[in-house]
This record gives sequence, structure tokens and C-alpha cells, in this order.
Amino acid sequence: MQNDALIVMRTMATVVFFITLYAGYYLYRNFEKLFGVDPSIPSENGSARAYSKVQVFALWGHVLIASGAFALLLH
Repeated sequence: MQNDALIVMRTMATVVFFITLYAGYYLYRNFEKLFGVDPSIPSENGSARAYSKVQVFALWGHVLIASGAFALLLH
């Protein structure tokens, strides 16, 4: 028989995983609006924007892997 606290932790970890998936979808669809060209920063070029895009999605990927691993380890 399962412990009630473990069921709550499983549910929370699964919800966090799906929220993280949705956050990645939202970032992908609205990246230009959120992190697009800023006219007040004239020295920013395409490579700087590409680097920031890689940073954002690398962080999202790490959070996705961590939350997925936590959700799977509790099952």
C-alpha cells in the first residue's frame, strides 16, 4: 500500500513537469515578443540574441529534465 505523502509528491512532480512543458511551448511561441530586438540597446546584434535564446532554452531543458526525473523517480 502506498503512503499518502508519496501520492501527493507524485502528483506535484507530475504537475510541475507538465507546467514546465507548457512553459517551453510558451517560450517557443512568444520568444520574439519576450526577448526580441530592443531598440534602446543599439549594440545588440543577432549573435547576442541567439546566445540569449540558447541560454533560455538550455535552462528550460535542464528544468525539464530535472522535473521529469523527479516525477519518474517517484513512480
